[in-house]
Amino acid sequence: MALVPYVENSLPALSKLHNTSAQFRFANHDLRLAQDWKKHGVAAVVWDAAVVMCMYLELGKVELNGKGAIELGAGTGLVGIVAALLGAKVTITDREPALDFLSANVKANLPPESQGSAVVSELTWGEGLERYPAGGFDVVLGADIVYLEDTFVPLLRTLEHLCSDTTVVLLACKIRYKRDTNFLSMMKQRFRVEEVYYDKQRDIHVYKSWKLPPTRDL
Repeated sequence: MALVPYVENSLPALSKLHNTSAQFRFANHDLRLAQDWKKHGVAAVVWDAAVVMCMYLELGKVELNGKGAIELGAGTGLVGIVAALLGAKVTITDREPALDFLSANVKANLPPESQGSAVVSELTWGEGLERYPAGGFDVVLGADIVYLEDTFVPLLRTLEHLCSDTTVVLLACKIRYKRDTNFLSMMKQRFRVEEVYYDKQRDIHVYKSWKLPPTRDL
């Protein structure tokens, strides 16, 4: 989670990020996500990549019902909440400073019968990975988590740890800089990566990935 200074009345395009909440309807549920840009910066607002990821999940092209999923860099928790509403058992993760805010959003937006479908947990990429089962998830989700170059290596290490040979990784990305494509190039050394969805209005790409089989020396 990056700490970004709050600037009052900044770019009009960012004004929605300064609202105290954002409302959506996904998985036949009305959702209201609290936002707090002033206190938590980028971790506490709903970015377009999360919205597009939820749109893609609703298409049903990746099976979630009954699957074990983990969301990385969850922020407000929108993606993990929607995945839980679509039937997944979801571990929703972020760094420690964001957890109280994240937990409150999850609790407020999951109906009582779905509360057991999601757990909020601390995860700093590349650290303490032994707390999470190696290859223990069917689906790994990440929305707008590729933007800080210093995190690319620990993020890739985290993905490798969490994924089995059959795990599906879904990343929703806004390609802002050349470094963002550099991460995809790094990922392609270990994973098969293909673009499966593009939202032209929001300029968001969704990539689906699987671990490549290990190479064998001749």
